[in-house]
Amino acid sequence: MPQPSVEQVWEWLDAVPDPEIPVISVVDLGIVREVEWQDDMLVVSVTPTYSGCPATSVISMDIETALRDHGVDKIKLQTRIAPAWTTDWLSEKGRARLEEYGIAPPQAAGGPEKCPHCGSKAVEKVSQFGSTPCKAHWRCKDCLEPFDYFKCI
Repeated sequence: MPQPSVEQVWEWLDAVPDPEIPVISVVDLGIVREVEWQDDMLVVSVTPTYSGCPATSVISMDIETALRDHGVDKIKLQTRIAPAWTTDWLSEKGRARLEEYGIAPPQAAGGPEKCPHCGSKAVEKVSQFGSTPCKAHWRCKDCLEPFDYFKCI
């Protein structure tokens, strides 16, 4: 099998969902930092959302499985912790998918600008801690729906 292009590999990785938020890919999440061929070895660099993220090993396994399913046998996954991941690395497509899924995307102001369910700006923080460490729990005062807010990091 001929060696696939780096662009093709990026497309394959864009189909690998984040295990905690399956509507967003690991590419849109911004944790896949680099893809390159070194001789006949595909090297993929991944930066976890934070160093203690429990999904890191699952993400690595999912990336490797996706690449093997496409015929790539020689794979090296590198975990890079520097520079540290930031929510600035989320793609616009990823931000939109978060909101469609009911998770408010990160905002520089420190909280969601609107409810991802009804669009109301009348929102309040319930807890700094949500369903995962990278999210906070909020509620809409108008539709009364709870929602997660993806914290700025």
